[in-house]
Amino acid sequence: MVAEASLDTGETMVVVDVLYGRGHPNIRATHKTTLEITKEPHVTPRGDCIIAVNATKATKDLDPELKNIIRRGDAVVVIVLEINDLRDIVLAMGSSKLLLSSDEKIIIRKSTYIEPATLAIRSNKAARDIDRRLVEKLKNPDTILKVKIIGLLLEEIESINEGIGSVI
Repeated sequence: MVAEASLDTGETMVVVDVLYGRGHPNIRATHKTTLEITKEPHVTPRGDCIIAVNATKATKDLDPELKNIIRRGDAVVVIVLEINDLRDIVLAMGSSKLLLSSDEKIIIRKSTYIEPATLAIRSNKAARDIDRRLVEKLKNPDTILKVKIIGLLLEEIESINEGIGSVI
């Protein structure tokens, strides 16, 4: 299931894609530099960056418009993690070097390391920084995690703030 939205200003400036993942008893979410969502059905205790399994998408499956936006150096990537009324937000940057070609996973990184599963870099959060209430729920295999990935260009944020007199 994909939910898409774009702001029409001649060029698509904001694109949203949605995917879902499930919890697993081995989810620990303690990694200090990365956060991962995988299509794999299982995770071992060593997979401490994984926050959800059985994902409906990997980087290769993402909306092409979203990929176009986040492959720009001036892209901001917002990842919204939701379980019912619990929500956490991760902010990261795009890059012209992103490959976005993994069949199996999505990785958000605090670093600038890029490989096929890297969705975004220079993130403000890794697995260990995710709201622990979400992590506790994700230890239950019946839990469904909704992941909204929002790609937008920095100029779009600046134009919104111009209109309300704010400065980023």
